[in-house]
Amino acid sequence: QVQLVESGGGLVQPGGSLRLSCDASGFTLGYYAIGWFRQAPGKEREGVSSIRVFDGSTYHADSVKGRFTISRDKAKNTVYLQMNSLRPEDTAVYYCASRTSGWGIDATAYDYWGQGTQVTVSS
Repeated sequence: QVQLVESGGGLVQPGGSLRLSCDASGFTLGYYAIGWFRQAPGKEREGVSSIRVFDGSTYHADSVKGRFTISRDKAKNTVYLQMNSLRPEDTAVYYCASRTSGWGIDATAYDYWGQGTQVTVSS
């Protein structure tokens, strides 16, 4: 059974950092791409970052480029999202998702989704 579980969210002050984890089970991460998405109240879901696990190719949305970094640990079957210089507008529920081909932040191409983790950036 494919399962993705996010963790690492919380409350952080502007300028702070958080690292989100996406733990995968039921499949071998190395054959997939993993994306991070976020959704704030009243807003549409937004693609944040994506990684093609087998070779580490990454993509980041312009809104997070230079601040967020996606990475993977194939041995742990885990993908991370390091978020630095956080801003109040980064506040959202963050989801990870998997896809079997390609990579990028088109949410419609992703097959399995986690339950999400809340990130709140506030002073």
